[in-house]
Amino acid sequence: MRVKGLPRGFYHVSRHPPPDLSPEAKERLRYLRCWEALRGKGCGSQEASLALETSRSSLYRWQKRLREQGPVGLEAKSRRPKRRRQPTWSWGLSQAVLELRQEYPRWGKDTLVVLLRRGGWQVSTSMVGRILRRLKARGVLKEPPSNGIRARRHPYPRPYAIRKPKDYQVYKPGDLVQMDTMDIRPLPGMILKHFTARDVISRWDVLEVHSRATAITAAGFLDSLKKRMPFPIKAIQVDGGSEFHASFEQACKERGFHLFVLPPRSPKLNGCVERANRTHREQFYELYDGDLSLPSLNQALKAWEKLYNTFRPHQALDGRTPAEYLKQCHPEIASNVQLSHM
Repeated sequence: MRVKGLPRGFYHVSRHPPPDLSPEAKERLRYLRCWEALRGKGCGSQEASLALETSRSSLYRWQKRLREQGPVGLEAKSRRPKRRRQPTWSWGLSQAVLELRQEYPRWGKDTLVVLLRRGGWQVSTSMVGRILRRLKARGVLKEPPSNGIRARRHPYPRPYAIRKPKDYQVYKPGDLVQMDTMDIRPLPGMILKHFTARDVISRWDVLEVHSRATAITAAGFLDSLKKRMPFPIKAIQVDGGSEFHASFEQACKERGFHLFVLPPRSPKLNGCVERANRTHREQFYELYDGDLSLPSLNQALKAWEKLYNTFRPHQALDGRTPAEYLKQCHPEIASNVQLSHM
């Protein structure tokens, strides 16, 4: 009996099973088969590609890859550039950025670039951002963990309100100071009340924290505000919180401050101090790990206030501190300002 073997192609297929293609590669293979079938029926390559709504250059490229590499050649290739952009900064600059960010966590590239230029470095904001991103990717720079403190404000009924007149104009520091409070929750069941006052022209802030937010507490905060603002105050703007009623309104009247109260559900009208609250929450409270007693916390908060007003650059002031802004734009009141946090 004569035994005949199977075709050689059978053994090749048995040893090399068809690859498991991705849906994208299978779709490309289907397009190639349709394109070749249309061409076999007399259609030109351009007409066939138009019928398939696929560019002719792509079909020729897939055909070449199929011929040279087989079906696996139809898999999507990496689009990573052959020549990647290499860092152009020096090791010293990278270390300077790292040291500044470690000393002042959560400060962004726009703030750090001003400090670097003060230190003699010629660097752009985008380069500082790339350095920070690379330091994080390498694991050299690690963001400090949050201590869980969050701020939350509760709406209170507003029994009385004085709206800011539409024709009231703000020209110089002290013309309008926005005030607000926020809840600080350092521990479960512990709620502190943080007071912020911000001048909308110079971005000068005055900060305090208390155990309660009452009208008497807010009235007492006016004394700190008058003492630590380096210019006279003309008007104060607040929301409808109950702490800004009663004795607080009387204290404003006695001190000669105009008092403007926002309409309900309009925090955007106090956006300057609202943004200040976020900054103080993220850059002070969420990093604070000291004693939570009110004297210790207020002492640390006062040190942060001085750093914030005399050292930390502000984007809204073109990279200047509030103290530098007052010195350059309002020299008549800058004599009351200490221009360094040291």
